[in-house]
Amino acid sequence: MAAKNFGGMDLNALMAQAKKIQQQIAKTQEEAAKETVEVSVGGGMVTVKANGLGEIVGIKISKEIVDPDDIETLEDLILSGVNEAVRKAKENMEAKISALTGGLNIPGMF
Repeated sequence: MAAKNFGGMDLNALMAQAKKIQQQIAKTQEEAAKETVEVSVGGGMVTVKANGLGEIVGIKISKEIVDPDDIETLEDLILSGVNEAVRKAKENMEAKISALTGGLNIPGMF
């Protein structure tokens, strides 16, 4: 049986290429879990670290920002730092995946 032609490309070759890209993406995600991004907010009063998968792996809070009468400011800074660290980690991952896929948007990758 002859191989099916898909847009000028052998279907078997296309499937092999897709599998190769999938393996490269999995490897990139494994490597990203070992990388970290660090974000400081509030003039360095709160620093948040996230790994390349967007998981928070550390938070540092300066003593100067801890005010029992103003917990809301501290909460806002932590929330802002966490959101920025996760956004930055996701952005880095998307850039790496985009480099592997040639800019194709593959649903479910992020």
